Amino acid sequence: MNDMSIVERTVAQDQIKITAEKVQVFYGDKHAIKDVDVNILDKAVTAFIGPSGCGKSTFLRCLNRMNDTIDVCRVEGKIKLDGEDIYDRRVDPVQLRARVGMVFQKPNPFPKSIYDNVAYGPRIHGLVRNKAETDEIVERALRGAALWNEVKDRLGESGTGLSGGQQQRLCIARAVATQPEVLLMDEPCSALDPIATSQVEELIDQLRETFSVVIVTHSMQQAARVSQKTAFFHLGNLVEYGDTDQIFTNPQDPRTESYISGRIG
Repeated sequence: MNDMSIVERTVAQDQIKITAEKVQVFYGDKHAIKDVDVNILDKAVTAFIGPSGCGKSTFLRCLNRMNDTIDVCRVEGKIKLDGEDIYDRRVDPVQLRARVGMVFQKPNPFPKSIYDNVAYGPRIHGLVRNKAETDEIVERALRGAALWNEVKDRLGESGTGLSGGQQQRLCIARAVATQPEVLLMDEPCSALDPIATSQVEELIDQLRETFSVVIVTHSMQQAARVSQKTAFFHLGNLVEYGDTDQIFTNPQDPRTESYISGRIG
């Protein structure tokens, strides 16, 4: 075995966080996702793009078994996190979701204080033993979500009283409080104004230093700004996956080129 193959293998093992193999998703009789194979890297932002209804959010929800909550949904194939099949029956979905956090399209803070929103996950997962530890995690998560300086003097106030952009950053703080390894974001800026969107995009760029971030976005401009890797979905198929610059400037599949140029959407 030559040195290059050893180096390539080591780099690949270090970089790949999630591997999907032949993933199929069915909603009853509807075949929503067809034969998806993809490697998602650690410490990078991967964007899922494509027209509405193409399967990008459905596939995203496979990565932390959120589709388990839908009775008619069936997932086939393998998805591995650090080499472990997350659909193995021995895997507890609740524990999995502590490792693979999620931020949704609309900000959805709990009707609790800012402090309790962030402390909720660490408490239910048994990550804190006392108030001092909880205080530390809450501050760290709010700092990580670039929200600490705005809310540190009103942690007892309701999270629902914050502005839309602040609420979404609170939801990001809540997601990172359990110190997940992967952060899934399903169109996290679609309900936000341009200033709040810019703040969340800056935050995503910082989060990738710590997490593997996967973002579904309807905005190609956003995908180009925040991601290093881009996957283009169309009609339930993963059509093309590669470096973001390459996908946007030199797509290999005519369907990708048509979508990016605005001919399909």
